[in-house]
Amino acid sequence: MPLYEHVFIARQDLSNTQAEGLIEHFGTVLSDNGGQVLDTEYWGIKTMAYKINKNRKGHYAFMRTDSPANAVQEMERLMRLHDDVMRVLTIKVEAHEDGPSVQMQKRDDRDRGDRRDRR
Repeated sequence: MPLYEHVFIARQDLSNTQAEGLIEHFGTVLSDNGGQVLDTEYWGIKTMAYKINKNRKGHYAFMRTDSPANAVQEMERLMRLHDDVMRVLTIKVEAHEDGPSVQMQKRDDRDRGDRRDRR
């Protein structure tokens, strides 16, 4: 089955448990349609670059899945209909990276390859 990565933004006035409940809800939608959730991450509340639906912040969530295309389409359809979800991004990938996503890594652990020495 194809591998996908999903990021969605939920409204800022939800509690952390409600936002994490959305991850579980959409994971069950995938599993009911023959897919499998491999990994989930809750990134927390982050400030957005511009307002979306009069919200300046949002709960960010990330999912790695192994699902057929029809399961992903159904999950995206339900996300668009859900009042608490503001934005959805789904990307098809060749392989999932091991370990946590870049957002969950410590700032000093990230690769700073092309930055020059400022001294």
